[in-house]
Amino acid sequence: MPAIRKKNTYKIAFIFFIVNLFSAAVCLGQQEAATSVSRFKFKTVIIDAGHGGKDPGAHGAYSKEKNVALSIAKKLRDLIIDETTGIKVVMTRSTDVFVELHKRADIANNNHGNLFISIHCNSSPQRRSTERGTLLLVYGFHRSQEQREALRENASIYIEKDYKDKYNGYGNDAVVNTIVLNAFQQKYRKQSIQFGDLVNREFKKTDGRHSFGVKEQGVLVLAQSGMPAVLVETGFINNPSDEKYLNSDAGQTEIARSILRSLKQYRDNLEGR
Repeated sequence: MPAIRKKNTYKIAFIFFIVNLFSAAVCLGQQEAATSVSRFKFKTVIIDAGHGGKDPGAHGAYSKEKNVALSIAKKLRDLIIDETTGIKVVMTRSTDVFVELHKRADIANNNHGNLFISIHCNSSPQRRSTERGTLLLVYGFHRSQEQREALRENASIYIEKDYKDKYNGYGNDAVVNTIVLNAFQQKYRKQSIQFGDLVNREFKKTDGRHSFGVKEQGVLVLAQSGMPAVLVETGFINNPSDEKYLNSDAGQTEIARSILRSLKQYRDNLEGR
């Protein structure tokens, strides 16, 4: 057998080994979940208050998105700390400062976040919007390269500490990397949509708000997060009714509580409670 063909045969056999190993792990995980509580523990949530500092974001008649987003983010942080145990909260900003988008992702990835929640306000082109309500955004799967780079950095953390040694060559073979990273992208996309659906349901059924649902877009702040990530458009800041709600203590607390309830359910689902 020619050397090149022999080498390709070994490579194909190795790829099938990885695929079968991954499939076996999934099946084993499903079996264990059916008989015992999952060993996965949700440990860290990243809360990202959109815009800040020299970047005001969208404007309403009397308020700025950066201030509303920060206020809601801080309320959410405090509720998580007060009403949950075992969850670490990391803020990408807690004051009125400008943080570049890639640095927000760095903060999330360096803290090994299990979920990235970005808080924003929506706006329409009209000065006074007739549109109102919420919108949940997850990263568009059709624009996968940016997130793939983040997953490449974090993959070994989420699989096994000794993954490179045990499976001999992760990081050296582009085909094998693609198989593994695609699996993670599918997993994180599914979990992002799952969390988005939970928040959407809380906004609609519990708070009685209009919602535009969960949609996929190529949002840059979500692009490099190697974890499930959702951007929450809390309302239209240039709609008079929404702006009043978004700037009220009651409205901000209601939004934060809806996200908290969703977070608790999301965590319980992942941990098999």
